[in-house]
Amino acid sequence: MDEREWLAERFEERRTRMRAVAYRMLGSLSEADDAVQEAWLRLSRTDSGAIENLDAWLTTVVARVSLNMLRARKSKREEPIGVRMPDPIVDPADGTDPEHEALLADSVGLALLVVLDMLSPAERLAFVLHDMFAVPFDEIAPIVDRSPESARQLASRARRRIQGEKAIPDADPDTQRKVVDAYLAAAREGDFDALVAVLDPDVVVRADVGPLAGGSREIRGAEAVARQAFGYQRLGLVVRRALVNGAVGVVSTRDGELFSVAGITVRGGKIVEMDFLADPERLRQLDLTVLED
Repeated sequence: MDEREWLAERFEERRTRMRAVAYRMLGSLSEADDAVQEAWLRLSRTDSGAIENLDAWLTTVVARVSLNMLRARKSKREEPIGVRMPDPIVDPADGTDPEHEALLADSVGLALLVVLDMLSPAERLAFVLHDMFAVPFDEIAPIVDRSPESARQLASRARRRIQGEKAIPDADPDTQRKVVDAYLAAAREGDFDALVAVLDPDVVVRADVGPLAGGSREIRGAEAVARQAFGYQRLGLVVRRALVNGAVGVVSTRDGELFSVAGITVRGGKIVEMDFLADPERLRQLDLTVLED
C-alpha cells in the first residue's frame, strides 16, 4: 500500500464523522458531501507527515469549508425571508438505517436544525463543534477568528437560543409514537377537541413550500394548527408514520406522489413543533425507497 492509498483509507475511516459535522453545519446532505470532498482534496495536497492529529485536522478543515459555504449562502440568499427546511433523513417507523444512525447521533432532529439555521454562522459553528463534537474552544477560536473566550460566548448564545425554542424532543420513542398516533387519529376523525388536546398551547408549525410558492409559512397556537390540520385532511392525503431524523414524524402522499415530509417534536406529552418540507422540487430529490414495503 502506497502513501496515497494509506491516506485514503484513513480518510474513509473518518468520513462519517466529517459528514456529520458538515450536515449539522449546513443542514444539507449534498452540501455536506461537497464539504467532505473538499476536505479530501485539501488533504491530498498536504504533507501528511506534518499533520500531528488527523482527526482534529480533518474536523477543522470540514468546519472551515462548511463555515465558508454557510456564509456564502446567507450573503446571496434570494428566497423570501423565512425558514428553509433542512434536508430530512427518513427511515421506516420500525428502525433507523445504521448509516443514518451514525449520521444522526445526538438526536439531530429537524427542529434543532431549523433553530441552528437561525443562528449566525459563527454561533452555529461554535455550538456544533463544542456541544456536539467536544472540540475545545482553543481549537474553535482560530476557525472563527475570535479568542477562546469569545468562542465560548458564541456557543453560549446558541445554546440559550436552542433551549428557548424547545427544539429537543422527549427521548422516549413510545411516548412520541403515542402522541403522534393520537394526533393523526384526531385529524382523521375530525375531532377538533382531541386534536387540540395533543397540541401544546404554543405549538408552532413551519412549512417550507419552496420559492415558487412563497418560501416558508408559520402557524402558531393549538387552535390555528388544528384548523390547518382539518384543511389538509380535505386534500385526500395518505399519511404514514416514519422516523424523520431519528424521531417520530410523518410522510404524506397525494395521488401516489410525495406531498410532504414532517418532523414532529414531542415534549411533555404534547406536540410542540412540526416542521414540514413541502417544496416539490426538493421532495423529488429525496430517496424514500427505504419506506417501500
